[in-house]
Amino acid sequence: EAQLGVQLFRREGRRLVPSDAAESFARDVARALDLVSRGAQRVRSTSAGGTLALAVLPGFGTRWLAPRLPAFLAANPGVTINMGTRLEPFDLEAEGFDAAIHFGRESWPDAVHLKLFEEALVVVAAPARVAGLSVAGMAGQPLLQLETRPGAWRDWFAGHGHQGALPQGMLFDQFAPMIEAAVHGLGLALVPEFLVRQGLAEGRLAAWGPPQPGVGAYWLVWPKGRDLYPPLQAFRGWLQRM
Repeated sequence: EAQLGVQLFRREGRRLVPSDAAESFARDVARALDLVSRGAQRVRSTSAGGTLALAVLPGFGTRWLAPRLPAFLAANPGVTINMGTRLEPFDLEAEGFDAAIHFGRESWPDAVHLKLFEEALVVVAAPARVAGLSVAGMAGQPLLQLETRPGAWRDWFAGHGHQGALPQGMLFDQFAPMIEAAVHGLGLALVPEFLVRQGLAEGRLAAWGPPQPGVGAYWLVWPKGRDLYPPLQAFRGWLQRM
């Protein structure tokens, strides 16, 4: 407190309670210590091949990347991948990540982009709910919503020639719980096709029509000037060959 010139704690009876300034300072210190920890891991692992700190979208990491990672690790012995989940763009260097998987457009600030693939969207629901539905009939069903894509259903119906008000459904912050809600008959979900391949194959979900092009792509992004970091080079080359 003497060094900062700010009161960090106040006494309440026999307890010391942190002030707002103390809680903010603690968050900053925690982020700084996390950066130190990540840096130490990189130094320790350099001789063995290096560590790639990768931020991924939760659904992409679980459904697309994780099943493929054993092949990458087998081809690159000694390389370690540490993964964290992020939903929105952030400062890669400030948070200590070497790269991230991003959905959208080539718009991440101060980063290099490598396109992985375009998104394809498919409407899915419990088999009993989707059977025999027309587009007009779908407009009367509960439409499950994703917070980060508020206009997705509107755009989908417009692309199928349907205008007018649409019903509201449950709101989710990630695809995984939205897909589970669809499995249990709570409504229709508009989701990336690769996320529901397993559910469709197992018969827990049924699709309405074939996948349609989405409005964005999946990208690998990394800070400018980090192109020659060996673990990132290996990972980027592996993705390009897939």
